Amino acid sequence: MAWSFRQMELTWGRKPRAVPPSTTRGNSTKTDGGLTEWCRETASGLGLPELSSRVRVGWNSRMQTTAGRAWWPDRLIELNPKLKEQPPEEIWRTLRHELAHLVAYERAGRRRIEVHGVEWRAACAELGIPNEQPFHNLPFKRKRMKRNFAYVCPQCYTAIRRVKKIHRMVACYACCRKYSGGLFDSRFKLQEQKL
Repeated sequence: MAWSFRQMELTWGRKPRAVPPSTTRGNSTKTDGGLTEWCRETASGLGLPELSSRVRVGWNSRMQTTAGRAWWPDRLIELNPKLKEQPPEEIWRTLRHELAHLVAYERAGRRRIEVHGVEWRAACAELGIPNEQPFHNLPFKRKRMKRNFAYVCPQCYTAIRRVKKIHRMVACYACCRKYSGGLFDSRFKLQEQKL
């Protein structure tokens, strides 16, 4: 049985936007003026005035295993301070990787796109990192969490293991794309399995 971690979540009357942890748990992100200015100039050169005026780059001391993270629509890029211990090209590659996310979302507008999909790959190529991989291989210590909850799709029998229990209506992403045009369909609601 293949393990898949993709799922589709139905949200009721709630914006599906994540809030950066730096805005909810005290400000642990220190803004980097030089990197922010580079991103603004680059976004301006790509013809993205809204991104150019609002993008911010900072170092988040709370990040442990992730090299960087981009927050949309806040237009915020957070970088792991451990990158400073790596060769300078790793900082620039990670910054471009995260900026590519913001460029892809900016161009897509309200249209939903894949996180590391075609739009992101095109933005990476424009930013000078063609063939960029979705995940880094830097020597950051990985945090292993035990996945105590298992769910199965009633259609394709794909199993999904989770650290936390799912409390919302969640359906199999692959089946929703295949049979419902990407829309949530309760026929593919994930069913909890006992471990």
